[in-house]
Order: sequence, then C-alpha cells, then structure tokens
Amino acid sequence: MRKFLLLFVLSFVCCNHTPPVDDAKDYTSIHNEALTFCKENQMNQDFYFLIDMSIHSGKNRFFVYDFKTKKVSQQNLVTHGTCDVFETNPEKYKKAKFSNKQDSHCSMKGKFKIGKRDYSSWGINVKYWMHGLESSNNNAVKRVVVLHSWPAVANEEIYPKYSPLSWGCPAVSDEFMVVLDEKLKTVEQPVLMWIVE
Repeated sequence: MRKFLLLFVLSFVCCNHTPPVDDAKDYTSIHNEALTFCKENQMNQDFYFLIDMSIHSGKNRFFVYDFKTKKVSQQNLVTHGTCDVFETNPEKYKKAKFSNKQDSHCSMKGKFKIGKRDYSSWGINVKYWMHGLESSNNNAVKRVVVLHSWPAVANEEIYPKYSPLSWGCPAVSDEFMVVLDEKLKTVEQPVLMWIVE
C-alpha cells in the first residue's frame, strides 16, 4: 500500500507539473513618470504608448496606457531591429539591441514624441514620424525610424515563435495600426511613446 501511494504521488508530481506563469510586470512608476513628463511638455494626457523590449517578441509588448482609467486599453505585438550591420548579432531574434547610430538597423530606446502622419509604402500605407527626445534616440528622424504597420507582423501572440525583424522601426500588425491611427488622429497634443527594456 505504501509503494502504491508513493507511486501515485510521484506520478501526480511528474505528470501534472506546469511551469510557473510569469507575473505581469508592474509599470506603475513608468506610468507615473510618463504622465508627469506629458504634463511638463504639453503632450497628450489621455494616453501614451509604452513598448517593453525586454518581453519576447512573440508576446504582446506594445501597450496603450490610458492615464484616466489607469489601465492598458490595447496591447499587441511589435518588432525590434536586426542590429546586425556593424557587428554580428546571433541573438537578434531573442533580444533587442539598441543604438542611435545611422544605418545600424538597431532599435532605439527612450522617450519619443509621435509626430506627423505621413504616407508609408508598408502595411496600411500610414506612418507616424518619431522624434527622439533623448541622446539615445535623437537620430530617429535621420534614420527614418517610424511607427508603421507590416503585414508580416501577426495581430495576436505567436509565442514561442518570434516576430519578424525590422531595421529599427517599431512595426505593428495592419489591424493594430488601424487602431493606433484612429487614436492618433483624434488628439490635438503630441503623444508620448516610451521604449524601455
């Protein structure tokens, strides 16, 4: 009887073990800092865009945060750059690398002001210029790192697969770009995008 009980317990432990679920990150301090920044710089205080490049590219890591409800209203996938022009980057799918250097094809981090709506040859043919507000991203316009869509980007999580790689642009699905475009067209003040890792 004792052997049977031990066998039962072992089979339960071995066969029913599930990996722990990642706890959702706490972005409270980032959201608070973002709101303060928007107030101080006459930017939109209804919502902002937060991109967390430390999250797997097959998982949602582009967040639209509503300052009024203090909740994420939309989220989706977003690409990062290959960052393999000036150095080899064997981990390019697994981890975003950052550079402000011209022609590096790297992502850039920090705060950006979403600028003018313009024509794009990609996706739904809409892009928004990104104006880097820090030394880590102030070449965004020169590099033509813009917010745009790309049909190759899925509209739902594909983990453990990876999203395709860009040349540094945070590209989203066509469907998600429609959502972002509608939001951006309704605001009078510029919207903050903050890319973190």
